Amino acid sequence: MSLLRELLIKTVSLGASDLHLKVNQPAMFRLHSELINSGTEVLTPDILTELVEDIIPPHARSHYEQRHEVDFSLDEVEVGRFRVNIFLTHGIPAVAMRHVKTRIPTFKELHLPDILNKIALFPRGIVIASGTTGSGKSTTLASMIQHINNMVARRIITIEDPIEYVFTDIKSVISQREVGLDTVSFHSALKHILRQDPDVIMVGEMRDAESFSAGLAASETGHLVFSTVHTDTASQTIPRILNFFPSNEREQVRLSLATNIRAVICQRLVPAAHGEGVFPAVEIMINNSTVRKLIEKNQLEKLAAAIETGVEDGMQTFNQAVYDLIRTGKITEEEGMSRANNPETLKMNLKGIFLDEARRILDS
Repeated sequence: MSLLRELLIKTVSLGASDLHLKVNQPAMFRLHSELINSGTEVLTPDILTELVEDIIPPHARSHYEQRHEVDFSLDEVEVGRFRVNIFLTHGIPAVAMRHVKTRIPTFKELHLPDILNKIALFPRGIVIASGTTGSGKSTTLASMIQHINNMVARRIITIEDPIEYVFTDIKSVISQREVGLDTVSFHSALKHILRQDPDVIMVGEMRDAESFSAGLAASETGHLVFSTVHTDTASQTIPRILNFFPSNEREQVRLSLATNIRAVICQRLVPAAHGEGVFPAVEIMINNSTVRKLIEKNQLEKLAAAIETGVEDGMQTFNQAVYDLIRTGKITEEEGMSRANNPETLKMNLKGIFLDEARRILDS
């Protein structure tokens, strides 16, 4: 049995999310957010170079040779599917492999807010999952797509780099396309996607003005579009999107977002208070009348206040999410404080003191 196959089998059996291979170190597993030494032999440059030569697919080879990094998917027979990133460090390959689970967890299993049941079934518009790398954005989007698949008949097309979860048709008809294998680029796939009769489009990541423009155009023609953005809070997502565009285009894009954005879901993973695992602290912005008006008037600095006062519409801030997780004993106060946007306010809330500062900001 090859060393890599042995490590992949162990990754799956342990329930580890990732496998890391680096020169002059043994392989490492990421288990419940912690790095664990595999106890195997130290990896030499020759071992890593040979391993990369064995696993890199033909369609990814030229990209890797030109850019010295590449993403692709690997199917290991009778073990599982893995998302692979290969990159160079000091001229030697390093490998990060994430186990792609075939069973897609439900909202309840992920401890996500109930409002996602409603958001996933919006008839049209754009829904953004945001957060830092490793915050669970892709898993949340996969769970939303699976919820649609379980509930209604829709034509769903995904564009991913690479494919992370594999869907099986239930009520919906789902086609998954991998960048580099099934399409040249996100932009190329989005350019032609409306001819493929989708109801729902999921784009693994919108990375530039071209992809956002295509996503906005799809939402304006009655499609539901899901994607991800790397932002630290829900309220930062609109400014982040606008920064992709030249200054002379931002007003038009902002007005389009005011009409077509439906929700932003931003999350941070927090270690559980007892035992293994994590809980997501989730900030949610719904495009209600207040949020829409603030985006239209370019008062984006007030979006955080609108989220705080929008509880009745299903919104919540990170502070509110963390407060609930601490109060119910799911996470410790110490971990919660490190994830809160405003630790001092959270500390007051835990003592039963609540100030209506957000209302004052909105009224100003």
